[in-house]
Amino acid sequence: MLAEALALSAALFTIGVIGVLIRRNAIIIFMCVELMLNAVNLSFVALSRYYGADGQVFVFFVMTVAAAEAAVGLAIIISIFRHRQTVNLQNINIMRG
Repeated sequence: MLAEALALSAALFTIGVIGVLIRRNAIIIFMCVELMLNAVNLSFVALSRYYGADGQVFVFFVMTVAAAEAAVGLAIIISIFRHRQTVNLQNINIMRG
């Protein structure tokens, strides 16, 4: 049971990393980051079930960070879309003067 959960977690994390590296749409990259966070949550739950109950506490911390990251990230993406009319990261050069 532990090996299958960790394998699924690794697969989900890998899909998230590939999505972040390949895609240029900010919303899809954002969703891939959330997928990676959920993969970590799955591994924490699997390990806590196997070794003890401490891993479930980390899941609540990760969920809190993910919720805050989602709120701030979506606000930034909406602000960028209002000014640039796109969420394609190749067309966005905010840091240039």
